[in-house]
Amino acid sequence: MKDWFKSGAPWIWLNGGAVALCIVMVVGLLGLIAIRGFGHFWPADVLQTTIIDKNGNEHRILGEEVRSEVIPSAVARDGGYQVPDDVELVTRYLIKQGNRDVSARDFNWYLETGMGEWEYPADAMVIERREWGNFYGFPLELKENGETLVTTSSPEFWQELSERVERSVELHHEINHIEKVDIGRINHSLERIRLERRRLQLQGADSATMAEAEAQFAERRAELDAQYQQVKAERDALYEQLERDALVARVASGTQVTIALHNIVRVTRPNDMGVFAKLGQYLERFWEFLTDEPREANTEGGIFPAIFGTVTMVMVMSIIVTPFGVLAAIYLREYAKQGPVLRLIRISVYNLAGVPSIVYGVFGLGFFVYFLGGSIDELFYPESLPAPTFGTPGLFWASLTLALLTLPVVIVSTEEGLSRIPTTIRQGSLALGATKAETLWKVVVPLATPAMMTGLILAIARAAGEVAPLMLVGVVKLAPSLPIDGNYPYLHLDQKIMHLGFHIYDVGFQSPNVEAARPLVYATALTLVLLIIVLNLTAIRIRNSLREKYRSASD
Repeated sequence: MKDWFKSGAPWIWLNGGAVALCIVMVVGLLGLIAIRGFGHFWPADVLQTTIIDKNGNEHRILGEEVRSEVIPSAVARDGGYQVPDDVELVTRYLIKQGNRDVSARDFNWYLETGMGEWEYPADAMVIERREWGNFYGFPLELKENGETLVTTSSPEFWQELSERVERSVELHHEINHIEKVDIGRINHSLERIRLERRRLQLQGADSATMAEAEAQFAERRAELDAQYQQVKAERDALYEQLERDALVARVASGTQVTIALHNIVRVTRPNDMGVFAKLGQYLERFWEFLTDEPREANTEGGIFPAIFGTVTMVMVMSIIVTPFGVLAAIYLREYAKQGPVLRLIRISVYNLAGVPSIVYGVFGLGFFVYFLGGSIDELFYPESLPAPTFGTPGLFWASLTLALLTLPVVIVSTEEGLSRIPTTIRQGSLALGATKAETLWKVVVPLATPAMMTGLILAIARAAGEVAPLMLVGVVKLAPSLPIDGNYPYLHLDQKIMHLGFHIYDVGFQSPNVEAARPLVYATALTLVLLIIVLNLTAIRIRNSLREKYRSASD
């Protein structure tokens, strides 16, 4: 046994076991998040049963079972429920009933005691709405312009309802495109005219120049007004078609509700769907989650603006941090004179890597946003004042703050890569007549490129998951307009963005509907992890390609 310990085998097994345990824990965590998050998009069966409330009255309910738990009967009695004295433990179920416009709460706990048998009616439907959350009930009739078009007694009812809902969704997308793209372009042009006129006034243009400019502005405004009237007429015509149809439905208690079809995203009958139909519905809802905009205080809809904002911010941050980090490392390693001052600078760089990220956020808000941004507005955008352009949190300042946050990582990785280049390669280049600069930029730096990419990979991994500083320098709760559009300069660095990390924080801790937000927190968290993995794998692939390229060149 003593010889076995001396051989080092136990420590090898210990390290291997620790690594295996870490892998199991990581895989288990990701599996838990995936099940809790992505399982939310599976069409759950809709149950119908009766319950006894605290006053002893019987009610009929309809909804989805979310989860159940066992509680002491004393707790249930303290809550006002009637539980037999000989019962010590009782099961309660959390039922998602929806219908927030009918009843104040869409999630409710019900005790198993006094609950009737669970039924799964085939005609029970689930309606995903743009407002008021989901609706659970039974259809009665479909109306067009207030007149009954078809009732549930007709065999063509569900086909007609499906076609009209699909038509309503398409009309909604067309209206959304008109309002965001066409009307947005017109508003952008009108704002540019206003700024041009204001610029001429600030420059002190004479009356003749102003008169000529006013005539041109009036002509451009008239053209834009004509375009707006045409686009507005198209939009109003679509709105008339959109508001034509309505669905009359009944909730479990018997109350009738009229739902406008323009407020409906999807109508499903989970109890009447097979496995393959549910799988198709699952993929459709999951794709909508990745590509749609959020709604209902971020508890419904998708997260595409957050995904786009995260990727855009990381890309801009990478473009900023890479040249500064590489140049700083090259100077410190190759040109700076070794001494106490340089050692102090290196210690400062190492310490910067351990500064809390919120400190960078406060610095970015004070220096980048208020000082630099305010100065830029006064110098280049005086016509926009007092409304700030760059003197307010936005994409550029968020990216710049993260670049400052990750700069020490890039510097340290690049310096280590430069130090690994053998001295013989440098001496060989110098012996062949190359200057120090040519040796550095044509021989040493290309060979150290994989190390630079390693620093960038670490920077991307940290930047993509940061939240605290971004809350101060450009990330907001809701920004459905993307920072890239068809209006010059196309990439709007002054615009605020959404971010997956902040979206998780907002949905998890600021949501007015905790139960509705819970699965979206898991789904968004796993999406963020997968996004970071994709970004890292892309950077790793580039690093490996560079490594093979320069390794073959050196051979």
